[in-house]
Amino acid sequence: MKTGLFPLVVDLDGTLIRSDLLLESFFSLLAKSPLQALVAFTRLLRGKAALKTYLADHATLDIDNIPLDGTVLAYVRAERERGRPIYLASASDHRYVEALAQRTGLFDGSFGTTMERNLSGTTKAQLLCDEFGEKGFDYLGNDRKDLNVWKFCRQAIVANATDGLLRRIRRNGRDPLALPRTTVSFRTYLSAFRVHHWIKNVLVFAPLLAGHVITVQTLSSAALAAIAFSLAASSAYLLNDLLDLPHDRTHASKRFRPLASGAMPLMRGVSSAVLLLIVAALIGIALPFRFLGFLAIYFAGTVAYSVGLKQLLLIDVMTLAGLYTLRVIAGGAVSQVPLSPWFLAFSTFFFLCLALIKRYIELIGRLKRQAGNPSGRSYTLDDLPILSSLAAASGYGAVLVLALYFHSPEVHALYHAPELLWLTCPPLLYWISRLLMLAHRGLLDDDPVVYTATDKISWVVGGVILAIVLVAI
Repeated sequence: MKTGLFPLVVDLDGTLIRSDLLLESFFSLLAKSPLQALVAFTRLLRGKAALKTYLADHATLDIDNIPLDGTVLAYVRAERERGRPIYLASASDHRYVEALAQRTGLFDGSFGTTMERNLSGTTKAQLLCDEFGEKGFDYLGNDRKDLNVWKFCRQAIVANATDGLLRRIRRNGRDPLALPRTTVSFRTYLSAFRVHHWIKNVLVFAPLLAGHVITVQTLSSAALAAIAFSLAASSAYLLNDLLDLPHDRTHASKRFRPLASGAMPLMRGVSSAVLLLIVAALIGIALPFRFLGFLAIYFAGTVAYSVGLKQLLLIDVMTLAGLYTLRVIAGGAVSQVPLSPWFLAFSTFFFLCLALIKRYIELIGRLKRQAGNPSGRSYTLDDLPILSSLAAASGYGAVLVLALYFHSPEVHALYHAPELLWLTCPPLLYWISRLLMLAHRGLLDDDPVVYTATDKISWVVGGVILAIVLVAI
């Protein structure tokens, strides 16, 4: 056999694809049926092969949209053009492996895990040696589990290799061929954590400002609370992205998210989510005990939203509004500022308005792209008029509550000229109306809160309202 015609065996997870099919299938099943996903853990008692078979039996993966590694794909294509026989070998379930091989059309055969055999490590090495002979094939992999295979192949080829992995291969007496490496940049982490959404957590400062209780202690406590909420929110965003992989990959903009696009490995997303939540909890422990409870409720509510509530008509927007209001309540807890019923009523109506606008934006975007009704949601394009009406009613209701609050005894105790506060209503009505108009025209991003944070006119409106409040004080 000529050297150039030695079979090339390619690993799948983390090598040919920028994903992990075991994690993909688990989170796909978790999104579809949380109970079945929990049952999957019991299959581990029978071994990893039983777990993978169970997940493949019950989880449906969108194989055609799983991201491929461009560098590996180019290398495999070049080797195939040279006339090399090429095979796909993976520890993933054999059905997924066969489907990926068929999708690319580059492989002469494939090997995967079956109910009887978990094709990983030494088991994979033994199968390939039986199939092609020791030193009779080249192997392209990316992980420490592939060390057992590289010992018996002719040429070790490594994708996305870390320096530590390359050193271990060389210690085994091999001279690996390392393909160009794709690293996860700091910017990718920031994108995955959605740090631009952290602006929402300034809501914990609202009770301090409304109650005029601004001291070093209250500000520092609120700052810690905002950080804890931000980290917990990022953890929840990562979990949501793991559950939403199939939907995100077919979305016009969400397909570029780090986990959906493969820019960040799924296991990196899982470990980051766990670490962020732990740090958030540690910060929460340093604050009044009640805050930790609110933080736990917030995270549980966010997870419940990601797993199923977001698919329920109107329950989804009410949940979002509740999560916003919970930040305000938590801010009152850490700063020990009692919240009036007026303030809570305003928050509920106001945040329900923003949640309805968010859902409206998603639908109007699909309408303009002629993408049809969204999958995995309980809304249709026919719901656009009623969503717009509900958002307007909620927004205007919030302003009405605010106007009634200005006539309450609590306001007279806090402001020198409370009658001036009525002047805040017109700019707030203008801002809500403008937001609705922009949403109707399809000019808003997916999240109205994030849009507002970068919108100059919104800043001007906010400045006008703040000036009126300062004069009234």
